[in-house]
Amino acid sequence: MNADAQSAPHGHDHSLQALRAIATFELAKGLIVLFAAVAVVFMVGRDPWDIADGILRLLHISPDHHFAQLFLDFADTLTDAKLWAVAAVAVTYAILRFVEAYGLWYARTWAEWIALISGSMYVPFEIYKLIHRQSLLHISIFATNVIIVLYMAYLLKTGKGRQYPGHPRRLPT
Repeated sequence: MNADAQSAPHGHDHSLQALRAIATFELAKGLIVLFAAVAVVFMVGRDPWDIADGILRLLHISPDHHFAQLFLDFADTLTDAKLWAVAAVAVTYAILRFVEAYGLWYARTWAEWIALISGSMYVPFEIYKLIHRQSLLHISIFATNVIIVLYMAYLLKTGKGRQYPGHPRRLPT
């Protein structure tokens, strides 16, 4: 353990660890979406129906099933312009997650605000999803997001995330 961590007040050390855990989670989300964007770009110029059919075959799903047919029909509507648009939105989302992760890692107030606002925006959709389709995955996503949102609100309200020894000073809010 370095001298900065040893000299940090006990509560601040836990706050920094929590912020860094959330930063790592946001970084992972950004990487996943960035990889998805790259996959979408590789679809440009190719027949999306063939790719969708290949995915179904890889997963051993018969194209005769209703949802498989819906998936194939959707793939048939994709154009290169739509694929580029999806890739652009995904890259923008990933960049936001990377900026947020950086700010949280270095305990910046602006990043706490980004985490609070962006996390809060998902809550209504997650509630809707839980009402219509409960699963362990949906419950876990909802609970994780609510915990992060409440924690960011707590840090911003109490100012507990403000100063960490060994980190650049944060601007007063």
